[in-house]
Amino acid sequence: MTDRYAVFGHPIAHSKSPLIHAAFARQTAQDMTYEAILAPLDGFAASVAAFVAAGGRGANVTVPFKEEAYRLASRLTPRAEHAGAVNTLVFGSDGILGDNTDGAGLVADLTRNLQRTLNGRRILLLGAGGAARGVIEPLLDQQPAALVIANRTVSRAQELAEQFGRGVRASGFEALDGAFDLVINATAASLAGELPPLSPRIFTADTLAYDMMYGRDTPFLAFARAQGAATADGLGMLVEQAAEAFHLWRGVRPDTAPVIASLRA
Repeated sequence: MTDRYAVFGHPIAHSKSPLIHAAFARQTAQDMTYEAILAPLDGFAASVAAFVAAGGRGANVTVPFKEEAYRLASRLTPRAEHAGAVNTLVFGSDGILGDNTDGAGLVADLTRNLQRTLNGRRILLLGAGGAARGVIEPLLDQQPAALVIANRTVSRAQELAEQFGRGVRASGFEALDGAFDLVINATAASLAGELPPLSPRIFTADTLAYDMMYGRDTPFLAFARAQGAATADGLGMLVEQAAEAFHLWRGVRPDTAPVIASLRA
């Protein structure tokens, strides 16, 4: 019997996940289907329960349900525990396992696809919400020289810095001055077509400006490029986090390069 997987979100029609997982399944000869499910804002748990009852084996979770998925899981991987959010669920006879593959996806895109060394580098993470929280631990595991979290509300960045420790520092946007090797935009500003109030001095010709948003040239990327920085969007992260989830479900690791290339084309 064909195994069923899905992604839950609200909205969800824009999701590229069904395309990505269909490509992975063809590539690795896996007998599975993958669909996008629009869950009501007040009905995520019920939607998941109905999917499991119909034979669902696993699911991805996107905005705005990642924190609810964290609470729904009966067991958590260490990286989901650290993130405080879940984007991947595995349904089994022993309950629901929650994982978070976002950070692993980001690091894989940066180090493998974009060939950037993170060890010993100065990293600036913009934002202190769920998107930022999910990638802090994997970034720290790369042993950067510094990781600074900047947020409009400094107290939220401070909370994350204290929670993760390991030398993480907090800042407001306006207080940023020195240059960074990598600047990651994990704020919601790109969704609204806005730019966080950033000093141009955080960028140099050697900086990579990375926006987790994909599919459009954001004000953040345009601003960074105007300062001479290299830029990248989050499409590679999307595919790499999907590959991490696919490996968790199926035990095989797909080749992401041709899938990223086909989506770009």
